[in-house]
Amino acid sequence: MLIDYKNVAIYQQNLCILNEFNIQVEEGEFVYLIGKVGSGKTSFLKTLYGELNIAAGEAYVLGYNMKHIKRKHIPKLRRQMGIIFQDFQLLTDRNVNDNLEFVLRATGWKRKSKIKERIEEVLDQVGMANKGYKLPNELSGGEQQRIVIARAILNSPALILADEPTGNLDTETGHQIVELLRKISEDGSAVVMTTHNLNFLKEYPGKVYRCQGHEMSEATHEFI
Repeated sequence: MLIDYKNVAIYQQNLCILNEFNIQVEEGEFVYLIGKVGSGKTSFLKTLYGELNIAAGEAYVLGYNMKHIKRKHIPKLRRQMGIIFQDFQLLTDRNVNDNLEFVLRATGWKRKSKIKERIEEVLDQVGMANKGYKLPNELSGGEQQRIVIARAILNSPALILADEPTGNLDTETGHQIVELLRKISEDGSAVVMTTHNLNFLKEYPGKVYRCQGHEMSEATHEFI
């Protein structure tokens, strides 16, 4: 079990965001989080990588007890994840290859030949081969999001978190991004993705959790 939350409560500044919810995610699963803005989706994601504390309940992520995790262990936890942000967060002063090399070196890669080989592999996987020389501002929004996904999968993470990865993209490009994430989950990485686009749930089925009224619960497709 990659994520195992039981009767968990999340608070921010003494306000209850989500209360007594349960969620389990296993290897290779594709999981959607749906709900209105402010319903707790992003707050939940933040607890998975140690940005927000667990107030109550039992919470395990990749074997770590998130209720009692020590600050010094959080970087090691995050190295086992890939995190995809809606606003890309690419380094604008360096090209795609250098963006990816920066991450690999920061996570312990040293051999230049292995770094080059891995960068070529992930760029090919996300359909961006031969784009490594370009700066982020020379790429479209969809291309930048593919680079962000490439960055997320560099270290073959067990778990990928995607917070509204299609939010700033046109409809066709958004579908391409979700298709790409589905392929990655089929290769073994679990994907947890927040979205407002309920059409994805029908076209690319997965497990669905709804955040509503300070609660998170698994939703059936009939209910969606």
